[in-house]
Amino acid sequence: MQYTKLGKTGVTVSRLCLGCMSYGAPSWRPWVLDREASFPFFRRAVEHGINFFDTADMYSLGVSEEITGAALRQFADLRQCVVATKVFNAMVDGPNMRGLSRKHIQQGCEASLRRLGVETIDLYQIHRYDRETPIEETLAALDLLVRQGKVRYIGGSSMAAWQFAQALGLSDLRGWARFVSMQNHYNLVYREEEREMIPLCRKEAIAVIPWSPLARGLLAGSRKSPDDAKSTVRAESDDYARKLYDHPSDAEVMAAVQIVAKKRGVEPAQVAIAWLLSRPDVTAPIIGATKISHLDTAIAALDLKLSDEEIKALETPYRPHAVRGM
Repeated sequence: MQYTKLGKTGVTVSRLCLGCMSYGAPSWRPWVLDREASFPFFRRAVEHGINFFDTADMYSLGVSEEITGAALRQFADLRQCVVATKVFNAMVDGPNMRGLSRKHIQQGCEASLRRLGVETIDLYQIHRYDRETPIEETLAALDLLVRQGKVRYIGGSSMAAWQFAQALGLSDLRGWARFVSMQNHYNLVYREEEREMIPLCRKEAIAVIPWSPLARGLLAGSRKSPDDAKSTVRAESDDYARKLYDHPSDAEVMAAVQIVAKKRGVEPAQVAIAWLLSRPDVTAPIIGATKISHLDTAIAALDLKLSDEEIKALETPYRPHAVRGM
């Protein structure tokens, strides 16, 4: 395994982060693996040196956090792990059960701590930007969690660069804990983050931990198109993919990945992840896996070094997209 620092913090994380949305309750999504089926993935990840794990309270409505905490206590030394979770989305119906108010953040954090079975969350992230709550209230609530010792670091996810810059500026102005990471939508078929967000993260030494590195399976070849609803169990119920990937040039990028993979004799997913790992601003892509082979392929990508010519071939077909994933 390769390791790096989480932004400008002193924390060391693996170059791959295991995304835990796939582990929870099949009743939440049919492609989600239950506790028994999930544990081998955590064991394999730990055996390969992965120490970075990302979940969220909304994944399987809390069950993902429960499984993540239980699995890491069984297979890993929690002192060496970096456990990340997120808050924003509703867990139950109710006017105060979503968003980034002080009330919801504090209640959400306390519930996540119980489900994970830890005293402190290493990286607590806002899952989306809350346009209905003043950012000052959100940042003050997150800072309080840090000062209380319930959270070590805070992170952001999918928002506009100006919103992230505003948050960083306010934290500096008020002396509050500032975001150390950005979990954003970034892969070979969606590169709009290169315009503003990634340069901002570079300037501010913010860790970039992209979600959907394989574009919901499109870059892995498991789906032929976003409308391919019969290729996998997940595809049958994944309407979100059709909202994210609808540009005509996507197919050209997917074809370029296939060509490079065939020439190298590797899986297309390996090429797509290797490209992300080659980007100097990317800290650790968040990898989802519902088959052990998915995890093994991602780990193999660490040793795949793409040439300048291959990178050019992968990037050339891209065309500007409308903003997606916020």
